[in-house]
Amino acid sequence: MRITHLGHSCLFVEMADRRILLDPGGFSSGFEDLTDLDAVIVTHQHADHLDQKRFPALVRANPQAQLYADPMSAALLADAGLIVGALAEGSDVQVGEVRVRPFGAMHAFNHQWIATVANVGVRLEAAGEPSLFHPGDAYDADPGDVDIVAVPINAPWCAVRDSIDFVRRLAPRAMIPIHDGLLATSGRALYLTHISTNGGTDLTLHDLAGRGAVSLP
Repeated sequence: MRITHLGHSCLFVEMADRRILLDPGGFSSGFEDLTDLDAVIVTHQHADHLDQKRFPALVRANPQAQLYADPMSAALLADAGLIVGALAEGSDVQVGEVRVRPFGAMHAFNHQWIATVANVGVRLEAAGEPSLFHPGDAYDADPGDVDIVAVPINAPWCAVRDSIDFVRRLAPRAMIPIHDGLLATSGRALYLTHISTNGGTDLTLHDLAGRGAVSLP
């Protein structure tokens, strides 16, 4: 497995000879240059996870890519003339040899004046590869035993204690920090220290920001 962190919550995952892009949002860059994608997956409709202005061009550059999104995002993209499969827990999909397993249904609660939208996290797994879970913007999903978890480290909807509890509950062997677009460098380092130090006794931190494609065992 190779993973490229393209900023904030956007990950480009290469596994089992497939190229899968997750959450191409407005705080991310570089995904618009990708070609030969096998799938593009969107966890929810917020602009930092789904850049609706750049998304159509991404699809035109990758006409062979399977498109999947939470039900609300799928409906929005359908209005733009795109054919997008709606993700739902219990309805797995295949991208070549990669099994995409949806988990969860709703975005984490912000506050009463912000509507709660759909959010579906995804677990990617394939024979001979580590499993990866990207939760989108929620901490309540239960993807089962998973090797690597992409962990939102800062958001209006969570505190660092919530991030720590999330990692400890899932108990992965490794974490990748995501959802960091609102943080200054020093603040980001503080969040990473809190979460990685307290997230579990055998937890490995893979900070992929700015490193390009990184192979993970």
